[in-house]
Amino acid sequence: MRRLALALALLLAGCGTTSVLEAPAPSPSSTVVAGHAPARTFSVGVRTLSLHRGERSLTTTVYFPKNAAGPFPVVVFGHGFGGTPTAYSALLKRWASAGFVVAAPAFPQTSWGVAEPDLLDVVNQPADVGAVLSGLLDLPSADDLRKIINPSRAAAAGHSAGAITALGVFTDDGPERRDKRFTAGIILAGNSIGVGTAFSGTAAPLLFVHAADDPVVPFWTGLGAYDAVPWPRALLKLTGTEHTAPYLSKTDKQFAVVAAATVDFLRWSLYSDAAARDRLIAVRGLDAHF
Repeated sequence: MRRLALALALLLAGCGTTSVLEAPAPSPSSTVVAGHAPARTFSVGVRTLSLHRGERSLTTTVYFPKNAAGPFPVVVFGHGFGGTPTAYSALLKRWASAGFVVAAPAFPQTSWGVAEPDLLDVVNQPADVGAVLSGLLDLPSADDLRKIINPSRAAAAGHSAGAITALGVFTDDGPERRDKRFTAGIILAGNSIGVGTAFSGTAAPLLFVHAADDPVVPFWTGLGAYDAVPWPRALLKLTGTEHTAPYLSKTDKQFAVVAAATVDFLRWSLYSDAAARDRLIAVRGLDAHF
């Protein structure tokens, strides 16, 4: 356990984030056609849910297409160590405006403001991701948010410690894994430290995004996890040394690339949109095995 704690400390120190906000672009509502991702963007609504897994409090920020019929797939997103869900609002709103319900919990032991943060608790967070999905699906049928959710299409995503968390959803190296309700995943600057690579169950396509000279979570550690995935997978290699900016700040020169690639991955993996797949595999710097 000490070795795991040290490894996590070395790889996750500095995962803290700063808040970046993005105003949603308004657009007309539309009904989603099965097999095709929405062609239009949606205005974005925001809601906070008080969810729990046992005694673990999971206050969850939900970004969703507003004034639209759906049904929309779900993405559960995990923040980095010392981060907050709202710090990633620029990217998460981009996903929501493309036709996804995005739920971002604040993890009880690794979020900003926790009195005694615990790096080892990262290994418990994959089960939290599943609890958030369950919380969404357990909303009353008359709830406006529940009405627009597609219960059969869900992805796990995350950044840094949250990316380790998302990867853990697809392995059996810990408690209450693997959650077979998740059929796709996005791993932003993450690796498999603490969650392993015992991938199991039905194939779930995974997209990895990582900077070549990331000083916090070294690229080679993410590459090792990527190489171990037995399913359809892709790796987008970014340039430079940034660990957080390409995923948080729309002023970063690589944010637009990350946003476009992740949206197209979600459109393909959760809507079966072939055109989105074609755009994705054409992205410069992408290694794809689809």
